Amino acid sequence: MTPTDIKFLVVHCSASKPDVYVDAAVIDRWHRNRGFAKIGYHYVIKRDGVVQKGRADTEAGAHVQGYNRMSLGICLAGGLDTNGNPLANYSDEQYAALATLLKDLKAKHPQAVVQGHRDFPNVAKACPCFDVKPWWAALAKDDSKHLNKTTNN
Repeated sequence: MTPTDIKFLVVHCSASKPDVYVDAAVIDRWHRNRGFAKIGYHYVIKRDGVVQKGRADTEAGAHVQGYNRMSLGICLAGGLDTNGNPLANYSDEQYAALATLLKDLKAKHPQAVVQGHRDFPNVAKACPCFDVKPWWAALAKDDSKHLNKTTNN
């Protein structure tokens, strides 16, 4: 895959409860157990905000059926409450890391649309358990205001 091939930056969750430790190695094991060659995501953001690399950006992922060759997948550890119900229970560190990662990826792939897994057709999941599009739009708007303030002073 080349940078111009990337049409989507897709936010996922690991669909794990708060007391379950999740990192790239754990997801890699889960995915291999499901028959994948390796981890399906390109990035994993642990609960402490540490970003780990999964697949290479130049390699098709295994995270959104029908869109893997044109997207990069980012997985947030978490997404379920203690009873197993969908919940955006991500840490402030995870949201900050996600924002930074998406800004970096958008700089490399300016044409790419940022959205959640649930925003794709025929996806019957809550993943990533929050509405990514308005969250991202608010961040982009805030950055724009910040840039305008600093360039106009």
